[in-house]
Amino acid sequence: MPNLKPNKEEFKIALKKFKILKVLKEGVKSVKILYLRRKLMINAIKNLSCDIAVSTRYIHSKLLGRYGNNHIIKIAQEHNNNGNEKYVKNVVKSLKNIDYFMPVSRQLTKMYKEKLKGTKTECIYIPHCLKYYPEETSKLTNKNIISVGRLFSEKGFLDLIDVFEEVNKKNPDWHLYIAGDGTQKDEILKKIYQKHLENNITVEFKEEKELRELLLQSSIYVMTSFHESFGLALIEAESFGIPLLAFDSAKGPQEIIENGKNGYLIPNRDIKQMADKVNELIFNDSMRIEIGQMSRKMSETYKMENVEEMWYEFMEKIL
Repeated sequence: MPNLKPNKEEFKIALKKFKILKVLKEGVKSVKILYLRRKLMINAIKNLSCDIAVSTRYIHSKLLGRYGNNHIIKIAQEHNNNGNEKYVKNVVKSLKNIDYFMPVSRQLTKMYKEKLKGTKTECIYIPHCLKYYPEETSKLTNKNIISVGRLFSEKGFLDLIDVFEEVNKKNPDWHLYIAGDGTQKDEILKKIYQKHLENNITVEFKEEKELRELLLQSSIYVMTSFHESFGLALIEAESFGIPLLAFDSAKGPQEIIENGKNGYLIPNRDIKQMADKVNELIFNDSMRIEIGQMSRKMSETYKMENVEEMWYEFMEKIL
């Protein structure tokens, strides 16, 4: 079987360097990869010998509905919420012959229920779960702020640097850790150096164990995403008892953060308001600790055993 390794990055590099022959070569290779992957997926679906099949992308849901055996209960999940109406239409279209659809959030579930009225597909919501639930929580005494995610433009890390610049003016002894890697890393580092914050901001990929140690040493979590379907990084930080802050432009955090309880949602992507709220948490130790304790308590919803129970109940219903 030929090597099916994606060549997206190779294609982008060739395009950026205006290497026409390389662009054509990588383009042909990309088409071949997509064709072979689709063929392999269809064959795998046709040969399924199970009671339940679950797809996690709409392109696979479409194939599952079309090629899956009639006796199989077909479940589709969707983890994306980019605000694109065309994308939503593609998702709905992919659900033909799918029995159950599981969006990643309550907000998405409500929206898709409306769009799927009159079809055979039933919308069900079961939240993500935490695969690791820490016994120890952060003491919230270290002067560290943390944000975790892929270093792509939709995560808004350039705005996070602006937020931290304002925080740094009043709290120069605090440090920001951006844990992640991605195509925007160089642009992020460039902005950090332009603002002379290289001694106050660390950008570094962390393995799971390292990330858990970093969360234990952090006192505030800040998310600046433009779009977020759910916010798994938020509930991970929440489980460590860390206060959460996010812009309300991302829908996912709206289901996780309750203003004044486990953190704050900042409207209109207001950089100064976000910075002011971070500073408020820095200056007010008792407030930070109280919100952190509530954050930990609210994270229990996403413990694996609690989400497993929801799945058990769902399985008993459909089998």
